[in-house]
Amino acid sequence: MTRKARQPTRQPTRPPAHEPDRPPARPPVRRPDRLLRRVGGADLAAVPEVRHALRELLGSWGEPGAGDVAELLTSELVTNALVHTDRGAVVTATVVPENLRVEVRDFEPGLDRPPVPPADDGTSGRGLFLVRELADSWGVEERGTGKVVWFELNGGAA
Repeated sequence: MTRKARQPTRQPTRPPAHEPDRPPARPPVRRPDRLLRRVGGADLAAVPEVRHALRELLGSWGEPGAGDVAELLTSELVTNALVHTDRGAVVTATVVPENLRVEVRDFEPGLDRPPVPPADDGTSGRGLFLVRELADSWGVEERGTGKVVWFELNGGAA
């Protein structure tokens, strides 16, 4: 009588404990929480570029309309810095889930707080009027050579 050689039964193979069955999940892509942009003196083409970069930074931050207010106020401050100074400006925007702070720093000496005329006073000065009316807080600070005009929004719509 001939015996058939028995084939060993194969157990399903599992990767060793240190090797997972599937590739590890990629960590979620984290949006940056800060924008830092230098704009050249008198380069008004930089204003829409800064608005676009801010829109990308904010994504779906805040209540509906909050991003639009942030873009408007940022473009007003950047425009002021470019029109009233010769050395350009640096724009910084920092966003956290409940707050946005935008700073526009110029390099001109003098800390005089810019006047905020009434909205119906010609065509200039309306930018700071809008900042005063729409921002949750705003101000002007001395920073070495130059100053920073800043505003904060809490994420609610105007």
